[in-house]
Amino acid sequence: MSTTSARGSADGPAPARSGTDRRTLIADTAIATVAAAGLRGLTHRAVDTAAGLPAGSTSYYFRTRTALLGACFERLAELDLSDFDARDGAPPPAVPAGPVEAADLMADVLHRWLTTGRERQLARYELSLEAARNPELGARLHEAGRGARDGAAALLAALGARRPREAAEALVAWTDGVLYDRLAGALAHTRPAPTREELRVLADAMVRAALTV
Repeated sequence: MSTTSARGSADGPAPARSGTDRRTLIADTAIATVAAAGLRGLTHRAVDTAAGLPAGSTSYYFRTRTALLGACFERLAELDLSDFDARDGAPPPAVPAGPVEAADLMADVLHRWLTTGRERQLARYELSLEAARNPELGARLHEAGRGARDGAAALLAALGARRPREAAEALVAWTDGVLYDRLAGALAHTRPAPTREELRVLADAMVRAALTV
C-alpha cells in the first residue's frame, strides 16, 4: 500500500478511519512488511511509516510485538478464507458438486496464492516459524488455522469423505507442502510458476486422495 493511499490525497487531509479500519490497515501493512523485510524489519514505527499513519498509531492499537503478530495471524486467516468465497468476482456454489468442482476451486485458490497472494503466503511462513518458538503466538496460530481445517472438513464431508476431519488435515498439509515447495523450496527460483491447469491436475489428485483417508 502506498503512503499516498494510506494518508489520502495531496489535496486534503486523510479521511477519518474507524478503529476497525485502522486495525485492518495496520495488520495488512505489518504482513507486507514481514514479507518484504522479514521479522527483523517489523517494528511498530516501521508499520506506522509504511501505512502513512501518525507515529504511535500501531502501538496504540497493538501495544506489544506479540499483539501485532497475533493480528497478522488473524488477518491472514481472514484473507485466506475469503479467497474461497469468491473466484474471479463470482461466488462459487455453497458446496462443490463433486471432486472435479472442488479441484477447480482449489486450483483457483492455489494459483492466486502463488501469484497475486504470494507476499501473503511468504509472510505466513515467517510468522509460523516465530510461533513455533512462542507459546502465546502458537495458540494464536492454532486458532487462526482452525477455520481452514473446519472449512476443508465440511467440504470433504459433503463430498462423501468417511473421516472428514482426518481427510481435512491431510488436504491442508498437502496444500501447505505445495505452497512451500513453489514459494520457498530449493527449486522455487529456478523453475517457472505453475499454470492453473497444472495446479488443477494436482488439486484433483489431492482431493481424490483425501476422500480415501
